[in-house]
Amino acid sequence: MTSPELDRSAILRESAAAGRHLARICFKTGPPTHTGVELEWTVHDAADPVRPVDPTRLRAALGRHSPVTLDPTSPSEPLRHGGMVTLEPGGQLEISTPPRASTAALIRATEADIAQVTDLLATAGLILGRSGIDPHRRPRPVLETPRYRAMRGAFDRRGPAGRTMMYSTAGLQVCLDAGEPDQVADRWATAHAVGPPLLAAFASAARHAGRRTGWASARMATWLAIDPARTRPVWTPDHADEDPTAAWIRYALAAPLLCRRRDGSDWTAPAGVTFADWLDGALPEPPTTDDLDYHVSTLFPPVRPRGYLELRYLDAQPDRDWRLPLAVLSALFHDPGTLRRAYAIAAPVAHRWSAAARHGLADPALAAAAAALLDLALTTLPRLGLPAGTHDDIERGVRGRLAAAQRGDDR
Repeated sequence: MTSPELDRSAILRESAAAGRHLARICFKTGPPTHTGVELEWTVHDAADPVRPVDPTRLRAALGRHSPVTLDPTSPSEPLRHGGMVTLEPGGQLEISTPPRASTAALIRATEADIAQVTDLLATAGLILGRSGIDPHRRPRPVLETPRYRAMRGAFDRRGPAGRTMMYSTAGLQVCLDAGEPDQVADRWATAHAVGPPLLAAFASAARHAGRRTGWASARMATWLAIDPARTRPVWTPDHADEDPTAAWIRYALAAPLLCRRRDGSDWTAPAGVTFADWLDGALPEPPTTDDLDYHVSTLFPPVRPRGYLELRYLDAQPDRDWRLPLAVLSALFHDPGTLRRAYAIAAPVAHRWSAAARHGLADPALAAAAAALLDLALTTLPRLGLPAGTHDDIERGVRGRLAAAQRGDDR
C-alpha cells in the first residue's frame, strides 16, 4: 500500500489521527462472503502427556514449517493448503487458515492442514491436545522473546493468571467478515451477544494441571483475570447502540501498553501508560501508526476487529469437533434474518461472560439460550452447502450439544 494515509511510519500526535487510522484498518466493509478459522492446541508427548515438550523437539517435528520464533532461520513455509503454523509462548501450536468463500471449502482445506501437522508431530512422538487448557501440566515457558518477556512482566503485576493464559491455554477463533456498512453494527453486536451461550455450549477446559478447576472454561477464566483493560468485551448490552468504530477506538486508546518495541531484549513498557498517554507525550518519542498497529495486537477482547471480526471466546475442541462451533456460527451469520433472531435469543444473557466460564451449561439461562441458538443453527445448516457426509457428521455433533444444553449438562 503506497498511500501516505496508510504510511506505517507516520508519526501520530493526537487522538483524532490515531482514531482515523484505526477506523481505516479495523472495520473493512463489503459483502460478508469469507470465513476463516484459527486453531490452537496444547502439544503433548504421545506416551506421557505430562512430560514437557522442549523447543528442539518441536523444531525437529515442524521442520520448514517452524515459525521464526522457534527457529530464526526457518523459511516458515505454509502448509499444503495455505495454513500458517505459529507457536504460543507455552509451545501451543496454532494453524491460521486463509479465509475461504464457503464453509465447505474452509473445512476441507483446514482438515488437510491439520492432517499434515498431525503427521509431522507424530514423527517426533507428539500429539495435539483435546481441550482449551492443558489438563496435565502446570504453566511453563517454551518460547522466550522480548514480547513474551514483557507480557509476562506486565501480567505478573496482577497475579498468576497471565502465565496460565500464556503457557497453558488453547482457543478456537472464528473469523467473519464485518459486512456491508449497514450490516456492521448488527454483526458486531451479535458476535458479542452469542458469545456467553456458545462459550457455555462448547466449554472444554474444566481440568488443568491434573485437577478440576471448578470452572467449565478455566481458559476463559484466565483471560478474564489477566487485565480487564485489554480483555473485557468492547460491546456490552449497556452500550448496545454505540458505534462499533467509536467503541473500538475508545477501547484501544484507553488500554495500557503491554510492551514497547526497542533494540535489545527489554521491551518492558512503563506501568499504567496508555496509548492515549503516549499520544499526549508520556514517552520521549511520539508513536507511529506502526506502534498503534502493534499495540492493537496486544489487545485480547472476546471479539476483536481486524478488518474482519475475530471471535476469540471459544475453547479448543477435541479431534474434529472444531467444525461444530464453526458451522454453528456460519449458520447463525448466514443471512440478516437469522442474525437478528440469534441476537434476540442471546441478548438477555449477553453480559454473562463470567457465569458462562464458571458454570457452562449448568447455568439455566445460558443453557436455554445455547439450546435455542443451536436449534436455530440447525435450521440454517443445510444452506451452508456442506458435502452430505460432513453435513451429517456436524448435524449429529450439534444435536449432541443441543441435548446437553437441554439437560443443563456442564460435562
